[in-house]
Amino acid sequence: MGVKDTRYVSVEEMLATFMFIVGQNSRYIQAQNRFKKPCFSISRSFNTILKVLNALASSYIAKHGTTVPQNIRDITRFYPYFKDCIGAIDGTHILSMITGKDSSSYHNRKGQLSQNVLAACNFDLECMYVLSGWEDSAHDAKILQDALTRSSNRLKVPEGKFYLVNCGYANRRNFLAPYRSTRYHLQDFRGQGKDPVNQNELFNHRHSSLRNVIERIFGIFKSRFLIFKCAPPFTYKTQES
Repeated sequence: MGVKDTRYVSVEEMLATFMFIVGQNSRYIQAQNRFKKPCFSISRSFNTILKVLNALASSYIAKHGTTVPQNIRDITRFYPYFKDCIGAIDGTHILSMITGKDSSSYHNRKGQLSQNVLAACNFDLECMYVLSGWEDSAHDAKILQDALTRSSNRLKVPEGKFYLVNCGYANRRNFLAPYRSTRYHLQDFRGQGKDPVNQNELFNHRHSSLRNVIERIFGIFKSRFLIFKCAPPFTYKTQES
């Protein structure tokens, strides 16, 4: 992407600086001490790599497959019922640093400021789509509608395929939600005497077992990149990226 060594910083040092900040939730001052570079150099290295990653994202994000996912094809309780399912969609809340009069709409249930990030993944724990920047108070269904209708970075679902979603989304074409007012979460079925007792509960249990992949990928993402454990001290535009 045209990134070259500068007079004082190599590309490898730029990448190491970026990973140190994102992976360890380190501040610029800590990166200065670690790499023995001035603050301006640390900031420029971080933003250079961030721009490169944004430019490369569309090339490396997972694409829709044409065959039935192995996780479904090889398991009789999923196949053929979910044979056209290509993944799962959900939102996650990322703590953010927000200032100004609009900050009130970013408050979450714990009184913290965060953005609501929509993501789609396949059953191999690979991201297929990400949309960030929405305020925490925005309803999941509203964010999904934006993802489907925006002119750039639009979510596309192949004809005849669908994603699994939770009850926060409408049961509609290309998006399959569970039965409402029915046991759904996996922990609801754990333990003696808690097996599904009717067809709706059986469907919800299998739906939840598959859709759990999106929860797993959120957990992996936040555990590997500790910067998301607290609000990073960057501009909101940078946090969106």
